[in-house]
Amino acid sequence: MTTKSKGSISAIIEEGCKFEGNLSFNGAARIAGIVNGSIFSNDTVIVSEGAIVNADINANIILISGTVKGNIRASSRVEIIKPARFEGTITTPSLIVEEGVIFHGTTKMRDKN
Repeated sequence: MTTKSKGSISAIIEEGCKFEGNLSFNGAARIAGIVNGSIFSNDTVIVSEGAIVNADINANIILISGTVKGNIRASSRVEIIKPARFEGTITTPSLIVEEGVIFHGTTKMRDKN
């Protein structure tokens, strides 16, 4: 396995961890704990089931299966997967919301250009 393999995670906030402030990642990040503040990645942010995020998220791809309250902006796509709970505003060119997700918010669809 190479360190540059596609889909590799460069940072993890594990279950049981709590972070307050601004997180910035160079590469993919998985959040499984509690984060309050803001999250930025030039790659992918994954909010795992059980995670609680009260933050604005800005990334290329955002995958949510935990709880997120905040405004999120993705340059490629957002996927919200059961049993996720989302509250806020999503700005993205592509949005996928799985059946069974709790979604309270608004979406702003925009072109990738």
